[in-house]
Amino acid sequence: MDSITQAALGAAIGGAVLGRRLGRKAVLIGAVLGTLPDLDVVIDYGDAVANVTEHRGFSHSLFVLAGLATALTLLCVRFAPARDISLGRWGAFFSLCLLTHPLLDALTTYGTQLWWPLDVPPAAYAIVFIIDPLYTLPLLVGIGTALVTGNGRRGPAWGLALASAYLMFALGAKQLVAHRIEPILAERGLQEAPRLVQPTPFNTLLWRVTVVNDDEHHELLVGVLDGGIPPLVETYRRGAELEAAALASERGQRLDWFAGPFLRYETREIDGQETLVATDLRLGFPGFYPFAFTLAIREGDSWQEVVVSEQLAAPSRGTREALSRLAGRVMAPEPVLCTSDFVASVWLLDTSGPC
Repeated sequence: MDSITQAALGAAIGGAVLGRRLGRKAVLIGAVLGTLPDLDVVIDYGDAVANVTEHRGFSHSLFVLAGLATALTLLCVRFAPARDISLGRWGAFFSLCLLTHPLLDALTTYGTQLWWPLDVPPAAYAIVFIIDPLYTLPLLVGIGTALVTGNGRRGPAWGLALASAYLMFALGAKQLVAHRIEPILAERGLQEAPRLVQPTPFNTLLWRVTVVNDDEHHELLVGVLDGGIPPLVETYRRGAELEAAALASERGQRLDWFAGPFLRYETREIDGQETLVATDLRLGFPGFYPFAFTLAIREGDSWQEVVVSEQLAAPSRGTREALSRLAGRVMAPEPVLCTSDFVASVWLLDTSGPC
């Protein structure tokens, strides 16, 4: 999630655990702890693929953060002026403020390396968008109440309860969408194909489903309020004929570990050279993918891995229109919204319905 939300979550937890004893201090310290893991964004690994795939790495590891929480707990028990706070209470304060950060991140699409340094793919059970005001607002109101009144516990506790209830709603919405798409995928023989079900920007009422099948990837928009109206299915090329060349490079393998199989491959003319590019299909929205990386340059009949990968600029034209139409689509299946409206026609293979 975004840093404001993470700081708000830490502040709310801090207030709920130690607000009765420390008042506003518990809220403020919790905010600092809640945003601490995201300081890894200041690290430049010197390579675009590394910068993206190392984010939410060691600083989001449950092992690392549990160790830090333990160290801070022992320090406070030994040196903090508040001698009446027990070891268990300090432990709960630091553990919850720190560990909930990566656990919340793992509920988004990006991917969080909870078990670093183990070689385990990032966890990503997408039930909330990376920015969701309906989750963040109760936390902000709760901690705002605590800061104004000086009662560090009651407001944050209520904020946490409402925000947690929203996550439960999001989980139920995702399960509903997953159930609705089963017959559609079965008709196309895609029951076993890798799929990703995630909310569209800033809400949990409209969900984007991405299904990968060899050289194709399929896109569906499914609304919680759609009722029995079947979703449209749009099919795109994935450039799988370039996948072997991409996976021959170290960075291609890293991206496959990070986002595979939800990757698209293509060639682009960059600085007069034919360049192999990989795009993460999970993040953003069709036509507005923010993560595309250079992997290799064509030299004769072979591909030569780039010395340093670059992240290519994301398309921005039409972003406002896309968000406006998405907002309209949230409440009802009409008017029809086609993802292909924002994607270059060269990628489109097939569509159903009026698209």
